Amino acid sequence: MRRFLALMQSGDWRSLVASFLYFDTGFTVWLLFGPLAPYIGRPLHLSPAAAGLLVAVPVLSGALLRVPLGHLYQALDGRRIALMGILLSAVTPLFLLLAPTTPDFATLLVLGVFLGVGGASFAVALPMAGSGYPARVQGLVLGLAAAGNIGAVLDGILFPPLARHYGWQTAMIAVLPFLALAALAIRFWGRDYAPKSGSLARALLGFFGSLVFLAVLVTAAHAGLLGVSGHPAVLLLPVLGLGFVLMLLPRAHRRVLGEGDVWVFFLVYAVTFGGFVGMSAYTSLLLIALYHIPKVEAGLFMATLAFTGATVRPLGGHLADRVGGPRALRYALSGIAIVDLMFALLSPIKFEGLVALFALYVCFGIGNGATFQIVPLRWSEHRGLITGLIGAAGGIGGFYLPVVLGMVKQATSSYHAGFALFAGLAVTAAFLVHARARRWMAATQSASAQPALREVALGGD
Repeated sequence: MRRFLALMQSGDWRSLVASFLYFDTGFTVWLLFGPLAPYIGRPLHLSPAAAGLLVAVPVLSGALLRVPLGHLYQALDGRRIALMGILLSAVTPLFLLLAPTTPDFATLLVLGVFLGVGGASFAVALPMAGSGYPARVQGLVLGLAAAGNIGAVLDGILFPPLARHYGWQTAMIAVLPFLALAALAIRFWGRDYAPKSGSLARALLGFFGSLVFLAVLVTAAHAGLLGVSGHPAVLLLPVLGLGFVLMLLPRAHRRVLGEGDVWVFFLVYAVTFGGFVGMSAYTSLLLIALYHIPKVEAGLFMATLAFTGATVRPLGGHLADRVGGPRALRYALSGIAIVDLMFALLSPIKFEGLVALFALYVCFGIGNGATFQIVPLRWSEHRGLITGLIGAAGGIGGFYLPVVLGMVKQATSSYHAGFALFAGLAVTAAFLVHARARRWMAATQSASAQPALREVALGGD
């Protein structure tokens, strides 16, 4: 404990707490549709595929908005970005508070885009928290900041009971006090020590242009205006959205896409964080379909799983500090592949299935923590941009997971084919990490010898 306190005092612990609260409440907002989907879907008579799309749109929005938000972080103080993001995250609950009638499905999809701004907080919260600490503790610090994933616990514990007693709209409005708490923490404790450069006007245009584009895109897809309809239109959403947000980035920033390591991390984080987000959004529906668990109990178990994955994440970062990020990633990806194969090849009974899901979330947490032990050391000069890009890849993985599971369930009456696909992706990611492990270890060891951003900015401790 004494060593942990000493590590926390080696940097700005208040800013770390503020960053955690910002990401925590953002994550809560981001996944609100997940545990509430059973309550939203019944009066709207949503099919399994439509329910999957409903919970996936905020995930996609949060994923893609991480790119322009990471670009904005390169040019603007992180505290200002955080306050703006909190305000935009409040648009959906405020709309539901003031709306005279229950919104239809198309309106919910647009509101889901605004919920995604909460998930995009990742691209600001992590680099802002890490900017105040030395490189030797980046794995632990970023793991603690990213443990804001625990916001999904509130989604499972608090909001389903509120929805059952007072309606799902009232349940969503109840998130507003949490957003206010995060805003106060950022206002008084948040600090950003990272250097800034680039065009602020272009970065702001990129973010707000992306937000508007995504709202138009999901509306057009729902109306069948993309030239395709149904499942192909849904599967096309991330491709069109990602293409647009990348187009708005400066050419110099797009050059990082030429690095092979970037694409490996895209796949890794799509499996680990995408798995965490996608399963957190879909677990309630999965448990109801497989084991006929009541809605509230399904939400509570989802909260238990989310709590496990979030609290393990700092341990994953610390494990990566101790044994090396690549080795920790291989452990996590192998475990994910094994559990996915279990659901792909078998139909586990209730007890076995719940234990397997628990193990899956442990692996998600370790993999998420280990990933961002490597990233800020591998790309120290572009940590905001790279964090946003890799975070976007993770969120896109989280979008496809519930969409694919919903489509597979509707087409085959089981989830086997979907889990088989995810197992194959996890195995591929583990192989690529193994192939590049030695070079990554050399790069991170070299970066660890450099002075901390905070020591440079403040002249040392």
